[in-house]
Amino acid sequence: MSYFEIEGGHSLKGEITPQGAKNEALQILCAVLLSSEPIRVTNIPEIRDVLKLIELLQNLGVKITRNAKGDYSFQSDQIDLDFLDSSEFKIQGAALRGSIMIVGPLLARFGKGYIPSPGGDKIGRRRLDTHFEGFIKLGAKFEYLPEENFYRVHAETLTGTFMHLDEASVTGTANILMAAVMAKGETTIYNAACEPYLQQLCGMLVSMGALIEGIGSNKLVIQGVNSLKGCEHRCLPDMIEIGSFIGMAAITQSEITLKNCRIDQLGIIPRTFQRLGIQMEFRGDDIYIPQNDHYEIDSFIDGSILTVSDQIWPGFTPDLISIALVTATQARGTVLVHQKMFESRLFFVDNLIEMGAQIILCDPHRATVIGLDRKTRLKGITMSSPDIRAGVALLIAAMSAKGKSTIKNIEQIDRGYEKIEERLNPLGAKITRFE
Repeated sequence: MSYFEIEGGHSLKGEITPQGAKNEALQILCAVLLSSEPIRVTNIPEIRDVLKLIELLQNLGVKITRNAKGDYSFQSDQIDLDFLDSSEFKIQGAALRGSIMIVGPLLARFGKGYIPSPGGDKIGRRRLDTHFEGFIKLGAKFEYLPEENFYRVHAETLTGTFMHLDEASVTGTANILMAAVMAKGETTIYNAACEPYLQQLCGMLVSMGALIEGIGSNKLVIQGVNSLKGCEHRCLPDMIEIGSFIGMAAITQSEITLKNCRIDQLGIIPRTFQRLGIQMEFRGDDIYIPQNDHYEIDSFIDGSILTVSDQIWPGFTPDLISIALVTATQARGTVLVHQKMFESRLFFVDNLIEMGAQIILCDPHRATVIGLDRKTRLKGITMSSPDIRAGVALLIAAMSAKGKSTIKNIEQIDRGYEKIEERLNPLGAKITRFE
């Protein structure tokens, strides 16, 4: 198992370009199953989760060509549906949560979709009901094999209908949308997710010939078509990595320019970090973060303590709650961090407390952070990465800490961040990977 050794206390300086968006890429890669024609996708992040999905698609029969770094061509004209019954598929599918999104495209085009209960971060309960209830609404028959932990859906014909999702699930909306684009008649998805990555998926599907109205809203109306064609698509920069680098720059007193950020797609992410006191400038599509020697947490208008909480889009993404929390540890002031959506995502704060941070874990969902204002630096310790985002939060803490830190289980970080040490060390970080 790999681990990082981090020598803390070094400021960074320079430019860095965010990778392509992981959460978008997982949706887009599943969508290539909807057409037999060539599809080219660029700005794909070559990270562990994405590469696992590419391998799964290849085993399913998709012809894949790597044209250049992050640039791939796909053609799904000879899909091997027998692979869905293989033991290899059950192992591969179970190792990756994003694999759930192959079900919608397979159901739409071939009339059946199978998936083992997928893996992913252990951050709390992440149910799949929304996906399968949507398929059933479209006319599919659902089957669960508890002894194998295996899900199956079948349909000779999918028929458009109205559905009100019980939660605005991003992957659930994407999965149902990909099934509905080839259903007969009109489908309305209400309480749909509307994240930029979902908007990107809609844009790709429209370029393939799908008929979708309401893109960017919580109500999608789809007119089914018989077939879809090929296209070219480019993934957005990863908003989670952008937010991670903003927090990293502040806590390490670094001067960094984030290049080509698509600021128009970041929603309230920059504003949330500004409320934590972080200075930044927007220069075209770049974000410049000057050296923040001190940054002071804002308060509400009535003087009460600021609360940073996660919400569905266009609210603050839950994937950046960990980053906001660790950034606040060296700010001036106090903030309540409220992680509403996952009940196990704040447990990593025990490591921060051991490093010297002043944090009160109120319950599994809330933590009060009392900023140290750099009067007391965090100290290096040995810790383990519990999930992707907490792992990077711990890395950021270690980069600002006094002395050396060790982070184990960094395969979790690799699932979401591409060769992060190779990208940060040229800017002045001291991160060493050991296999």
